[in-house]
Amino acid sequence: MLLCLMLMIAACGTNNEPQASPPPASAEEGAAAEENRTETEAPAEVVTVKFSEVIRSIFYAPHYVAIGQGFFEEEGLEIDMNTAQGSDKGAAALIAGTADISLVGPETAIYIYNQEGDNKIKIFHQLTMKDGSFLLSREPIEDFSWSDLEGKTVIGWRPGSAPQMVMNSQLLREGVTGADVVTNLASPAMAGAFASGQGDFIQLFEPVASTLELEGAAHYVASIGEMYGNFPETSYVATGDYIASNPEVVERFVRAVTKGTAWLMTAGDDEIAEVLMPFFEGTPKEVVIQSVNRYKAQDTWSEKPELTQEMFDILQDVLVENGVLKEEERITEMSDVVDMSFVNQLP
Repeated sequence: MLLCLMLMIAACGTNNEPQASPPPASAEEGAAAEENRTETEAPAEVVTVKFSEVIRSIFYAPHYVAIGQGFFEEEGLEIDMNTAQGSDKGAAALIAGTADISLVGPETAIYIYNQEGDNKIKIFHQLTMKDGSFLLSREPIEDFSWSDLEGKTVIGWRPGSAPQMVMNSQLLREGVTGADVVTNLASPAMAGAFASGQGDFIQLFEPVASTLELEGAAHYVASIGEMYGNFPETSYVATGDYIASNPEVVERFVRAVTKGTAWLMTAGDDEIAEVLMPFFEGTPKEVVIQSVNRYKAQDTWSEKPELTQEMFDILQDVLVENGVLKEEERITEMSDVVDMSFVNQLP
């Protein structure tokens, strides 16, 4: 039997305070956005979507671009956003009705499905196609190999979280034994613990990874996403009831985020930094730019945000390998927890 949802799904922190979106665009910016509006006119009625993101990271840059560039507004959507600090909390918000749409690890849909309760959630947009964490070391390392972790302490993510499972699967793949991976720190405490002297290596998302580098507290070693390969780490999900009752809202949401991804792929560094920096107050411009370029380099985002059968199989393989899903609990019909109909309607 699976452990309960709150223990299994990524619990990446404890602070659930909402994080504010940037201020409304100026009149000139609004006029520019109107001039660049697509052929689809914004619906007359504005719909507020209660949205929960798992953590705040540049890993999810297309979403912030969709807000900052007015793509949600073009689709007649107002995003009421908060940061859950954990996929378990984002999924719980959906079940409780305090969120309409959550950005979480897609494994949450599998966990909830196997609990055989009345409430199910479905994945309708696959935002990221790689793991979003990077491995940093305390001392500079030339010609890194995974065997360098043997006998060392690595500050990692909490048990059952996607980055923790991908890291563990990578260590198994590389035959690494004897690495002490610390998994009992909440995400907001990880960088501080490393900076204060704990651990030999640390696994971090951007922009925190680049910030530690800039401060001279850590040295870049490897992109875990690039090393491991394709993995569907973060998805937009909603309850089946919400999707059935609000198909137009979900369709418009998918279009807005897809516009954000397309813009991100073609915009210049300075433009991107200007849009993203209000979501990462206090983060230097060069860190924002470096973070985005690292995610671009590993092909994090796809212009067609589809969770394919191949990617779904990879996800379940990782869950089984990490002991959070039994072989007999694999979902054979992907459509039980995945609805790509909105993605497949994209031009």
